[in-house]
Amino acid sequence: MNSLWHGFADMGAVERDGAFVVARGEGAYIYDADDNRYLDATAGLWFTNVGHGRGEIADAVAAQLRQIAHYSNFGDFTEPATQQLAERLSAMAPVPGSKIFFTSGGSDSVDTAAKLARRYWHELGKPDKTIVVGRQKAYHGMHVAGTALAGIPVNREGYGEFMADARTIEWDDPKSLLALIEEIGADRIAAFFCEPIIGAGGIYLPPDGYLAEVRRICREHEILFVVDEVVTGFGRIGGSWFASSRFDLEPDLMTTAKGLTSGYVPMGAVFIAPHIAEPFFAGGVWWRHGYTYGGHAGAAAAALANLDIVERENLLDESARLEATLHAKLAPLAEHPRVAEVRSGLGAVAAVQLVDPAEGLPMVKTLRAHGVSSRAAGQGAMQISPSFVMTDDQVDELVEGFTRALG
Repeated sequence: MNSLWHGFADMGAVERDGAFVVARGEGAYIYDADDNRYLDATAGLWFTNVGHGRGEIADAVAAQLRQIAHYSNFGDFTEPATQQLAERLSAMAPVPGSKIFFTSGGSDSVDTAAKLARRYWHELGKPDKTIVVGRQKAYHGMHVAGTALAGIPVNREGYGEFMADARTIEWDDPKSLLALIEEIGADRIAAFFCEPIIGAGGIYLPPDGYLAEVRRICREHEILFVVDEVVTGFGRIGGSWFASSRFDLEPDLMTTAKGLTSGYVPMGAVFIAPHIAEPFFAGGVWWRHGYTYGGHAGAAAAALANLDIVERENLLDESARLEATLHAKLAPLAEHPRVAEVRSGLGAVAAVQLVDPAEGLPMVKTLRAHGVSSRAAGQGAMQISPSFVMTDDQVDELVEGFTRALG
């Protein structure tokens, strides 16, 4: 019997077939309990940007834990590593002077942004602006606000209504945002949440001009523009730290996690533009929100070491290289009769969309048999989001694995 309850799993199938145990990792590879090697096509769950087995990060965490593992960031408490990380992140923020609110991960970051957006309007004397808006196909984590915001109905089945103040619009048409504004009024909408690249919903790239247009609409109608960069942040977008920087989005709030520590220790952060922070920093206002492990000192040490590696090894440039290489080398797979399309060309991400979505889960195991670890996202989209250390030769290995698995 299996005592571990896996996330997003048919536990009956796991009980029947057993778990796939990842015992160790090195660079762009992972190894199972029998020491069989697999090319890690997904960098874990989108996060291992610097690759597996980085002893430098482990050493930084160990050194921090020997000093103080964590204390608290409530009230006036903090730790030196946490302060250092906040200053470093603020210096690289898409909006200069941003404040940094630490969380335990991406779902925390999204719920934090949803609460802060509503509280911000309350402080400005507009308490009716409570509605938060997401898009079809979008994924914003699995906390209450993120589940309600996301455009993946199956993830909401069986729970009842989470948030009456959540709405969903079309994922690729700015006019649907305008239609919602006309229907319910901008004076009721607090924020619009937007993934620059839709991730877990199937890896969908934004149509040309989409991000700039929805940003313009939000500005004109006094709606906060929240950019969810849990996936795209910290280099995944290719060549820049953030999609918000690459596309000059100037987000009011930006949610992050995953690549902040490359997954070595759980951590997230919300970047808060100065004008959003101002009512709370002016004095006399308590925002009664926070997490026990938000700004954890050990996690901060991991993040600092991770960012050092990205900078020292020019991994933003390597991500840009992968953007081009994946786009070029995966393209021929679109000609296979079992493949509907290949979505790539923006960031170190891609999707091999299967014609039959039902083949997605079986394809995960077929790919393993050919030395590639991937996962199904959306409806039969095989996820590709490798570590930035993956070489062009390893991309060839990845394509060969897919080719053999497709038959």
